[in-house]
Amino acid sequence: MNDFSFSMPTQVVFGRGVTARTGAELASRGYAHALVVYGQGSVVRTGTLGRVLASLDAAGVAHTEFGGARPNPSLAHARDGIALAREAAADVVLAVGGGSAIDTAKGIALGVPYEGDVWDLYTHAAAPVADGKLPVACVLTIPAAGSEASASSVLTDDETLLKKGLSTELNRPVVALMDPELTFTLPAYQTAAGVTDICAHILERFFSTSGPVPVTDELDCGLIRSLLDMAPRAIEDPKDYDARANIMWAGTLAHNDLAGCGRGVDGGRAGGWESHGMEHELSAHDPSIAHGAGLAVIMPAWMRYVWRSNPERFLTLGARAFDIEPVDVVEDCIDATPEEAVEDAVLATVDELQAFFCSLGMPRTLGELGVTADDIPALLETLELNKGAEFGQLQRLTMDDARKIYESAL
Repeated sequence: MNDFSFSMPTQVVFGRGVTARTGAELASRGYAHALVVYGQGSVVRTGTLGRVLASLDAAGVAHTEFGGARPNPSLAHARDGIALAREAAADVVLAVGGGSAIDTAKGIALGVPYEGDVWDLYTHAAAPVADGKLPVACVLTIPAAGSEASASSVLTDDETLLKKGLSTELNRPVVALMDPELTFTLPAYQTAAGVTDICAHILERFFSTSGPVPVTDELDCGLIRSLLDMAPRAIEDPKDYDARANIMWAGTLAHNDLAGCGRGVDGGRAGGWESHGMEHELSAHDPSIAHGAGLAVIMPAWMRYVWRSNPERFLTLGARAFDIEPVDVVEDCIDATPEEAVEDAVLATVDELQAFFCSLGMPRTLGELGVTADDIPALLETLELNKGAEFGQLQRLTMDDARKIYESAL
């Protein structure tokens, strides 16, 4: 187990009806004026925004609304939010929605005290500062991104098609209100994309080069097993509270860094985040591609390409999450060599994972997302701008490797 530092300063308020406590939670912390960031209509249609605003009014917390956050949140929109937060003299940014609203809120909160362009922080031309940075709070409506307790945020520059992530402890919300009943109205496709994203957050950390970390390995594989059980239930019965609650909590645990404790290399975060990097190019070039849907295609393709770099990691996942062992393959194929048994067990594990994604309604190929071979050069161009000529941890990937992975996913 490698050295690590773990802290989750976000207070989680979890359960039925906690949305009504939003105003009281902010007022108890001394906040007087909230910039309320939300998306493109669902929280309005379902009445969630109205209940949040009513709770702010009841607690005496003034508020300014800022709607329009979109999937794959926009840099331009965050810039507009920064200007509005300054004009309103907001002292807290309250996101009502999923990762898009929360990531937008984080960008606004970091950008308010910064005299330059907030994009400087995401390109690492400047470092975010705590002095004057606004706190972020959130009412979570879509379990997926894990942004409600993570140190991460992502914005996309529509002019350059660059999608950039920024990880800093300053990003962690002070409070996250999480009511699983708010997810009852999520469409099945959005639920499935969210579960896929949650799985990816776990697996990006699991596939590090740090070797076995038994406690963290069990946590990671236990989360995967829970999602295997709960996701089909939520798809079949959208009002299954226990299924929705477990998915929502898994989303938080998957991305608050607990799932990577002891796995970081050279003091960094666990894993190389290769699949996220390659998927970000898909959704940056076409914002209609749901992040989770892109990951459902890219992650299995990446796994099939790199597994020989560390077969033991894949065998551990297969055994603990899917009950797949090389010995089972040997017994089924008497003539198989041990090496063939390992390969078959690994590929069976990847197949099981992808079959799970597809069973929820996720795509199997990039073609299903409208991506063709002609799109790959443009994807590689921005991928190299974002990641450099080589990237990754489990196996260093060149742009030629990335091309082969994209092509294999078509």
